[in-house]
Amino acid sequence: MLEDKNTEKIDLASLGEFGLINHITQYFKIKNKSTVKGVGDDAAVLEASKQQTLVTTDLLIEGIHFDLSYMPLKHLGYKAVMVNLSDVYAMNGTAEQITVSLAVSNRFPLAAIEELYAGIQLACDTYKIDLVGGDTTSSTKGMLISITAIGKVSKDEIVYRNGAKETDLIVVSGDLGAAYLGLQVLEREKQVFKVDPNNQPDLDNYTYLIERQLKPEARKDISGILKELNVKPTSMIDISDGLASDIMHICSQSKVGCKIYEDKLPLDPQVISTCEEFDIDSTMVALSGGEDYELLFTVPIAAFDAIKTNPNFSVIGHITAENQGMNLVTRAQQEIELKAQGWKALKNN
Repeated sequence: MLEDKNTEKIDLASLGEFGLINHITQYFKIKNKSTVKGVGDDAAVLEASKQQTLVTTDLLIEGIHFDLSYMPLKHLGYKAVMVNLSDVYAMNGTAEQITVSLAVSNRFPLAAIEELYAGIQLACDTYKIDLVGGDTTSSTKGMLISITAIGKVSKDEIVYRNGAKETDLIVVSGDLGAAYLGLQVLEREKQVFKVDPNNQPDLDNYTYLIERQLKPEARKDISGILKELNVKPTSMIDISDGLASDIMHICSQSKVGCKIYEDKLPLDPQVISTCEEFDIDSTMVALSGGEDYELLFTVPIAAFDAIKTNPNFSVIGHITAENQGMNLVTRAQQEIELKAQGWKALKNN
């Protein structure tokens, strides 16, 4: 998106809704053949196909889902798109379009909106997504962002949460807990800044954690990797609420139980060292931290040889009968019932 030094002086009210939409969407280019008409008419026009359509939406509210004291607007725009694309990839689908609806208070100048949309545009360019519509309006409560993602998947490739079977392996992509710890580091530095505004934070030891919090990446690549391995998941979900909550969603929908092994949880070295610094249990962070946006899925036990040597994946447990419950097997071989605590539980830990 082009920058204009004069945009900070432009009042949003003077542009009007349509003027603002035209201004912030003028540099978005169409990338997908299925997009017949994008922004600029009463509705977007998408080409129908023989594949099934995926639709997902998320609402992000200032003060609840993000804090602009340490979340740059460009990063926020990028992350808001990732949150939605991740849901499409969790269905084993391909994302193609998004709509963006934005409500802002009068404290935001045009330059701030441009910065937000620069992040949205970067996400669209990186993931080959078309912006095809949305809405803008005023707000008395700061900033609200609602994004809807539209994707497609063939009927024989779609993966739901309800297909896990007994003896299936539980697999996760990437590593866990870094996003939550990145948030803790940023919150700590915010409190330090309140006490001493001249203090310059040294964040060199937390670069990976902060990146995972401020600029997560949706796992578009996983579907292709699994196809190359000739493996189709029996169930899948993205890790947004935390590993424990999300495996419980799969188990509930599939009417099965599970065993997750503590010593198999993939942790980045920065996660381990920062947990020690903050005196937080790394297993609790991995289970309940949330916002990892990795993919959690189950595969038949016959896929073990294909999965085990791939560096993108960690086998962390297996599916059991429903009457065996949902449990964590500790390093001491004790079984503890999993609970859907979510990231808030860490505040009380």
